[in-house]
Amino acid sequence: MERVAAVVVTYNRKELLAQCIKALLGQQNAVCDILIVDNASTDGTGAYLAALNEPRVHSRSTGANLGGAGGFNFGMRWAVEAGYDLVWIMDDDTLPHPDSLAQLLAAHTRLGGNYGFLSSAVLWTDGTECKMNRQKIKKNFYEHVELLRHGLILVEQATFVSLLFPAAAIEKAGLPIRDFFIWGDDIEYTRRMTVRLGLPCYLAGQSQVTHAMKENNGSSIALDSPERISRYRYAFRNENYTYRHEGVRGVCYYIAKCGLNLCRIWAKAPGQRLRRSWIILSRMVSGLWFNPKVEQVRRPEAAADSAE
Repeated sequence: MERVAAVVVTYNRKELLAQCIKALLGQQNAVCDILIVDNASTDGTGAYLAALNEPRVHSRSTGANLGGAGGFNFGMRWAVEAGYDLVWIMDDDTLPHPDSLAQLLAAHTRLGGNYGFLSSAVLWTDGTECKMNRQKIKKNFYEHVELLRHGLILVEQATFVSLLFPAAAIEKAGLPIRDFFIWGDDIEYTRRMTVRLGLPCYLAGQSQVTHAMKENNGSSIALDSPERISRYRYAFRNENYTYRHEGVRGVCYYIAKCGLNLCRIWAKAPGQRLRRSWIILSRMVSGLWFNPKVEQVRRPEAAADSAE
């Protein structure tokens, strides 16, 4: 029987983490161990986890805030090196529905494990689509149109809110890039699998989760509040790396996207237009020298086989 690890990255959201753990422990017709990656929380999360008397819940502290990218790098390495066959990842504000994992495993079985990742449909707290977590459907999805009746459709990218990976796919693709810190690590990683490695990846629509975000808004440097603007320096730097590695087409897409955001800033931004524009333009240039390495990981048996 294949072993499943749910990897949850948390930082200073103890109450939401408790809800996430409860939902994971309550999965119906499916069982997983739960690996909690604590990004050095300061809100009592460590004490809560230490007092949690659940044999399927395991936790480790990273010792510092590594951001979402570093946290998933840490947790996915932990799961693969521990010998789990399937790795199910999510943020601490992800609330799986009772059959979320069972539906992912049904899709896994139907596909015979031949995929890079499966992505759950992500809802907001009112039951509508969570706008930040919309998957990008592949234009050639019709090549497997027969799978639509099972809620499966080919996708090109997804976010780290309920993704299921075979450990073998993680071995092939490597780990998320920890140096991204926040923003875009999930887009780079999922596109690494679909675009650069050519692995078939799917939205598994019969698996649904709720993303308990405070507001159901997508990110926009043109419209976001002033205190959040500086965070976008990670987004445009990281996207520079992602699309440079997809050749001329990727570079053209990145330049066009930056241009569109600049137009939106000058047309719609409520203020600080120069600051918003400078973040984009500076990262278009400095991002050219951002070249972090992809780390590899192997399961214990794979490492042992290669040593013989």
